[in-house]
Amino acid sequence: MRGLASFLAGLPFAALLIGPGERIAGVNAAAREMLGHAIEGRHFLTALRQPDMLEAIEATLRDHTPRKTTYHTSDAGRESTYKVHVAHVETDETSGVLVCFEDMTEREQAAQMRRDFVANVSHELRTPLTALLGFIETLQGPARHDEAAIDRFLGIMQVEASRMERLVRDLLSLSRVEGEERVRPREAINLSEVLGSVVYMLRPLARDSGAELVFEPIEDTAVPGDADQLQQVFTNLIENAIKYGGTGNRVTITLDRHPKDPALRLPAGVVRVADTGPGIDPLHVPRLTERFYRVDTHRSRQMGGTGLGLAIVKHIVNRHRGRLRIASTPGAGSEFTVILPLWSA
Repeated sequence: MRGLASFLAGLPFAALLIGPGERIAGVNAAAREMLGHAIEGRHFLTALRQPDMLEAIEATLRDHTPRKTTYHTSDAGRESTYKVHVAHVETDETSGVLVCFEDMTEREQAAQMRRDFVANVSHELRTPLTALLGFIETLQGPARHDEAAIDRFLGIMQVEASRMERLVRDLLSLSRVEGEERVRPREAINLSEVLGSVVYMLRPLARDSGAELVFEPIEDTAVPGDADQLQQVFTNLIENAIKYGGTGNRVTITLDRHPKDPALRLPAGVVRVADTGPGIDPLHVPRLTERFYRVDTHRSRQMGGTGLGLAIVKHIVNRHRGRLRIASTPGAGSEFTVILPLWSA
């Protein structure tokens, strides 16, 4: 049945045909990879064991009516979901039921990410909104003429409103960065100047936090980039190092040029932001760039964090075709490394 084999091979999905005797008469390479290499010739009941799938196939064998169902697999800990299309077919060679598997895994994962994102945003906004509504109700009622309470509550309300403003600002920034992620920057940007500007801007914060900020400018190092976005990256990384490093912390910013960086296999500018703070447990490091992920939720909120900063950093670095590396040892500080391809005229 060379014609059948050619037909199945041309389908964009994993597919098989159940022919006479309810046995698998043909199967393409994608279906063999998913279901096993020895399924051809077997009765479909022994190869496809999930009840919903079997019920759909049996019903279509009886009445020739097309049906859809789902099929789930688990391979090496990876869960996959398929939409299964079941339809009766007639060919010059044979007739039977064609079963096609459309991989829905990435779509399902994207939908779950959207649901999680909405739930996280709702949670982040609910707390300050609840606080604001409570204080407004109190100011309109029992504390209407209490000057001390009015001043105290207005101060707290300002903090909560500022927190919501930061969250909305970061959400808009994240959305904008994600929308531009596939658009490669074309302007030559001097990394030394960007870092110098960020360090100058953050020196007062370092002084107030009891941290030492060290940056030794080097020769001009140009990369293709977006100046505002790169400033956002290094502001975030250096500000985090200052805020979470504690009193007596030393934050060191270095910029090096690599003739051929192993990560990019290109000439690269490498920026390292290292601190001598308490460090981060290795369990948390792989998740630091996830949206709303915090090592210490309470402390992060006290510091004004939204849980989106490193997610924004990751997307900006991706847009610049760079790499972000994070290394940390509890009790010995953390180091964030940004690797960017150098400008080539």
